[in-house]
Amino acid sequence: MNFGWQDFLNALALLFILEGLLPFMAPGRVKNLYLQLASHPEKNLRRVGLASMLAGILLLLLTD
Repeated sequence: MNFGWQDFLNALALLFILEGLLPFMAPGRVKNLYLQLASHPEKNLRRVGLASMLAGILLLLLTD
């Protein structure tokens, strides 16, 4: 599979769109969510980040 700059920029654009949806649609809820996240230990946040990255990698592998 040939993965070029156009594919990378398309993926990045999609990431920005998805990241912006929730704050645009429900800014109050996002603010409350961020406040709740700030009270959690960093260890838990790292686990969530790791799980998210692994899910993304798995999805990429399954769709190849």
